[in-house]
Amino acid sequence: MELLRSFIFVPGNRANMLERARSFKADVIMVDLEDSVPPGEKTAARDLAKEWVPTLRREGQKVMVRVNSLDSGLTRPELEAIVSPDLYGISLGKVESTWNIRDVDRMLSAIEPQAGVEPGSIKVVAWAETASALVDARDIATASSRVIALAFGAEDFTNDMGIERSDTGEEVQVPRSLVPVAARAANVASLDSPFVLFQDPDALRADAKRARQMGYTGKFAIHPSQLDIINETFSPSPEEVAYAKQIMAAWDEAESAGRGSLAMDGRMVDVPVVKRAQNLLAFADAVAAAGR
Repeated sequence: MELLRSFIFVPGNRANMLERARSFKADVIMVDLEDSVPPGEKTAARDLAKEWVPTLRREGQKVMVRVNSLDSGLTRPELEAIVSPDLYGISLGKVESTWNIRDVDRMLSAIEPQAGVEPGSIKVVAWAETASALVDARDIATASSRVIALAFGAEDFTNDMGIERSDTGEEVQVPRSLVPVAARAANVASLDSPFVLFQDPDALRADAKRARQMGYTGKFAIHPSQLDIINETFSPSPEEVAYAKQIMAAWDEAESAGRGSLAMDGRMVDVPVVKRAQNLLAFADAVAAAGR
């Protein structure tokens, strides 16, 4: 089971930040060539990313690169530069339709053999950050087998809608809740928008808990200080693990007695509850194995 709880953006034009990323406790390091890189430094960032992807991989990091959107004209040369056996995948912003995903799929399929990469192995995280993308989110997530996650981009979404972005986020509550539903329907992960108040850990924890309750499986970070909270929030707690083990023990006893359900702590326990407990325990094992 792959862990996709925490993704951290690292500006692709900042060698000092890429150096620090060697030790970041993120499930995925996202080298950014898009929003955090000024227009005049895009080429330099691309070249730096090409150098640092294998370096970070040698440190045991799982590495992705957020490339510029297709309408920028930069996507193809960026893919040609960064695709290698050390690259886990790419993130594509400003996705408008399934055609964007299919275009990138075709580009990757042409580049992979030249780069010595197994065909179809480079993964894609697709950003749902416009009204068009939200409407077609499930179709976007299923447009290619490369897509492993849908990500919600609150800042770009509010810009697309022409509304103000607030710290409390009421204006994005509905679209934010739709992304994990579409992702689950497509059987891919769902990643919540970054929390920009990176000096407020309590607010981050509350925001991440809301996201998990919505069904998100992970969240983007913009600062390494956010990673511990994100990893903790999107991992099973010790209490959840203990309760899941109680459920499994009680279920085994009920099955032995020929019963298809049971009551525990005043609640009915049946097959869906047992499956949820099994999945939680498998995820907890994966977290323990990763050591973060």
